Amino acid sequence: MHRHAIRHILAAAGLGIGCWSTLPAFASSGDAWQDFAAEVQGKCEMAARAQIELPHAVVDPFGSESFGMALVTGKPKGANGYVSYFCIYDKKTKAVELGTELETERMGILPDE
Repeated sequence: MHRHAIRHILAAAGLGIGCWSTLPAFASSGDAWQDFAAEVQGKCEMAARAQIELPHAVVDPFGSESFGMALVTGKPKGANGYVSYFCIYDKKTKAVELGTELETERMGILPDE
């Protein structure tokens, strides 16, 4: 359910999950997709470390034709609760950008504790 909710959030934000059949052929093997997801996860978590203690990124396994996407969640530094950020990874430049802070509890995607 957690993954399902995150995919709906990405689609609602206009980011959507790209159709894998339109992606470049150079990244079509299972190992290449795993490497891609690991790179997106690492770069997005690193980018969020200024705002989040121990950030955790959930990566769209394929992204779009031009971008990798992840939702990074964790405890905000110096505060309680949880926040999330959309992270966008440019496949050409390998640069990442974070969106603005989202209150994770209002998004309804945290597991029951």
